[in-house]
Amino acid sequence: MGQASGRNDRLGAERRGAFALDAAAQRGKAVAKAAWWTAAGGLAKFITRPTEGKAAPRFASDAPPVSRGRLRRAYMSAFEKDAADVAAGLYPPMEDAPSHPAASILKAWDFLADARAVDERRRRGDGVEVRDDPKSQGYPAYYRQNFHYQTGGWFTADSARRYDAQVEALFSGAAGAMRRRALSLLARHWRGRDQRDLRAVDVACGSGAFLHDLARAFPRAGLAGLDLSPAYLTEARTRSGRGMMQANAERLPLADDSLDAVTCVYLFHELPPRVRPIVAAEIARVLKPGGVLAFADSVQPSDEPQLARMLEAFPAYFHEPFYGSYAETDLEALFGAAGLRVAGRDKAFLTKALLLEK
Repeated sequence: MGQASGRNDRLGAERRGAFALDAAAQRGKAVAKAAWWTAAGGLAKFITRPTEGKAAPRFASDAPPVSRGRLRRAYMSAFEKDAADVAAGLYPPMEDAPSHPAASILKAWDFLADARAVDERRRRGDGVEVRDDPKSQGYPAYYRQNFHYQTGGWFTADSARRYDAQVEALFSGAAGAMRRRALSLLARHWRGRDQRDLRAVDVACGSGAFLHDLARAFPRAGLAGLDLSPAYLTEARTRSGRGMMQANAERLPLADDSLDAVTCVYLFHELPPRVRPIVAAEIARVLKPGGVLAFADSVQPSDEPQLARMLEAFPAYFHEPFYGSYAETDLEALFGAAGLRVAGRDKAFLTKALLLEK
């Protein structure tokens, strides 16, 4: 009995040691990534100077200026929580730091080259340029927009390829760590379960960054991505190696009570108010009883009053026509009306995550 206990203690210590090394690796990657994308984002701002000029967006807020100390603490929390989850064995180190110098330089160069076009669109206030593109015909009107003033909207391969660089530059390399707050909640919920029995779909998977993380964390689970954009689905398939479905989240092509989990990252702030309850109800419909939604999106001013001014500025400088209504939405009530109750919550920097159970 004593020998067995000793062996268990040694095994536990070995596992903790292995995870500690993984956490150190994750911290190292985070430092490299943050430095790289902070520099790229800073250079883009220097080139475009979006707050200057006659055509710069007008922004006024009654909220107090953001404390740099509070902003830095919120920013660092994303990386600290990410490394802590790796140390706890919830998921492996994620390979999202710049690892191939030539490819990283090309990606950053492409982002910077496009930054001028994005800024020109911002200064014109042209958030619906993409509606002139034949590829956008037949899609919902609210979807046919240049969200973030990005070139091509959701409809081109260049947009899909460039999207992650834009997001990482915007958030100084913290985008992946922020998204993984939803992964953290799901991993804790699924801990100890046989992955081979689990089925999940990443709704609005975009270019596949979060689906890639899911596949790394749950390599034996049945995972798929779903999005409305063929271009983004192609990028997501390449990145994650998982199956894809092209569909509108308002009408999921899935059977009732068929999934153990749905994940949904950064979708709801880009939906009109009338559409959010429809999508919430569809997600609830396809979940099994006891199934969960791992949800992540922007923090709201009520979550971070000290960052309210920054949150209010976001839709002024990045075309986000539905963000204002999202900021005031009671998410617990929204999902509660669909039959989902909050079973867990987390946040880091500018992202909040909820685990909602059917």
